[in-house]
Amino acid sequence: MHIAWLGKKTPFCGNVTYSREITNELENRNQRVCFIHFAQAEAQRDCTCDGQDVTLPFLFTSQVYTIPVPRSRHILTRSLHNRQPDLVHASLTLSTLDFCLPEICADLDLPLIATFHPPFDSQSRSLASWTQHFIYQLYAPFLAHYDCTIVFSQRQREKLIHLGVPPHKVAVIPNGVDETKYTPNPHSLPSVTCDCPLKEKFEAKRLFVYQGRISAEKNVESLLKAWKQAQMGPDCKLVIVGDGPLRPLLMTHYGPEDGIIWLGYVGDEQQRINILQAADVFILPSLVEGLSLSLLEAMACNVACIATDAGADGEVLEGVGIVLDTKNVTGQLKPWLQKFRDCPESMLRDYGQKARQRVEDCYTLRKNVTSLEALYQAILDRRQHTPRRNNLKAIFSLSKKNIAAG
Repeated sequence: MHIAWLGKKTPFCGNVTYSREITNELENRNQRVCFIHFAQAEAQRDCTCDGQDVTLPFLFTSQVYTIPVPRSRHILTRSLHNRQPDLVHASLTLSTLDFCLPEICADLDLPLIATFHPPFDSQSRSLASWTQHFIYQLYAPFLAHYDCTIVFSQRQREKLIHLGVPPHKVAVIPNGVDETKYTPNPHSLPSVTCDCPLKEKFEAKRLFVYQGRISAEKNVESLLKAWKQAQMGPDCKLVIVGDGPLRPLLMTHYGPEDGIIWLGYVGDEQQRINILQAADVFILPSLVEGLSLSLLEAMACNVACIATDAGADGEVLEGVGIVLDTKNVTGQLKPWLQKFRDCPESMLRDYGQKARQRVEDCYTLRKNVTSLEALYQAILDRRQHTPRRNNLKAIFSLSKKNIAAG
């Protein structure tokens, strides 16, 4: 099968990890993958060899959204026409190209699949959750014209169906983690920068970890407030791994004197695995989520986990970890931090083993890609028995005329 994959390679975010892991696994299964992504002008090229990248120019890109240049659509259309893949899978980048893809693929008669990443809080209890709800409303009319949209949880599926996407066009395929890479601590691990174990490096008997973006929707300040209020003592350290717009401000109020260690962005995957393997507790205080890969990675590493019920995270962690409401995270976190500080190691191991088992049962990369291949085949089979979609192109043309006449 030949798959044209439209996704992200930079800057680092969950979409980047998702695209990298899925496409690598597809290629390991002898599927042909052409990776189409945005790149800086000096890196742009339209490669003609199978398996190489196609790069699209942009005006601006971030961890959240991308603004392409006008000619990006032409480059994308030409690339798809030249390569003639069996299908197009767009790991949506929150760019204007996302809205053009149904028309482009209808014109080329190519099946189109999307993975829709925007996180959400189903109860709309914050500004961040209202913003994400707006994104769902904005995208739903366009996703209705994709052959299928992949989401990570049943609640996301219900949300899109409520907004008008046909039920048969929304599939739930949860995120998956490579459980052969993300494994429990093998007793002794090198640190990020030296030969001593991480706990020794950080002078910690109990190590608590957050990995992710430092931004408003991730709600890291609630974690920092709870940590400070809990007065965790000199034997406990909180390691913050990641970068984002709020990091400089938060670092001025929460620092080493509070037992908080800011590592910043850690690009090396093995270093991030080492940190998780050294951790006793992983904490994810997000206000909105899809299905956090960071949470799954921590669970696979046998770490006791605390997370809010934003998105699908509560569903993943239910019964094997601590699930918090997205309201008053600081107040809920404080007693749990103190409890995990004082509890016996056997309690931490028990939580970690249950979390690892949940990943093995439901959230492995292998199962994810097997489900994805089955979906690809089902869509290809379905299209063999349906007429060519010139009617969709006509719908878009009529819409344009109506807007112009407006």
